[in-house]
Amino acid sequence: MAKTVHAQPTPSMALDENAIASAARERLHDGAVTPSIAPYAKDICKLLNDALATEWVCVLRYRRHYFTAKGIASEPIAAEFLVHANEELSHADRLAERIVQLGGEPMLDPDSLKARSHADYDESLDLKAMIRANLVAERIAVEVYRQLIALIGDKDPSTTHLLRAILADEEEHADDLSDWLDKS
Repeated sequence: MAKTVHAQPTPSMALDENAIASAARERLHDGAVTPSIAPYAKDICKLLNDALATEWVCVLRYRRHYFTAKGIASEPIAAEFLVHANEELSHADRLAERIVQLGGEPMLDPDSLKARSHADYDESLDLKAMIRANLVAERIAVEVYRQLIALIGDKDPSTTHLLRAILADEEEHADDLSDWLDKS
């Protein structure tokens, strides 16, 4: 005897217009922090503030290396350090903007930046050591951003989109530095 197979009803693929309108009208002073993001906003801000600290430490490390790089091969490498420093500063600015959008405050107290940074500051004077220190820091940043993307995911799609863009830059930086390390 053949079993009768009952088809499961397919869930609706329609938006809940009432929930959307209700969420939009609640707590208007919260700006971009709607009820779906609100439970995560504080934790996301903490994670972003640590990433912000990392970006600032990277800016400072790259700028130091830019100014102190010496030797016959240093000019193009130092120029690359400056490019990376400026891109890291742009990342920092974008992270700080997002923290504010989420209702947080960017934590830029210089005394806490190094302690909260995932990457290390470096005072190397040897060009190859500078490249290596920056490559290690970029690889750390790549891992940090990958983990942040996985943690935040669809809880906050805008932050995830921002993190993916920064991750792409960090991967490019790591590739650049790896090439310089091979050439030096």
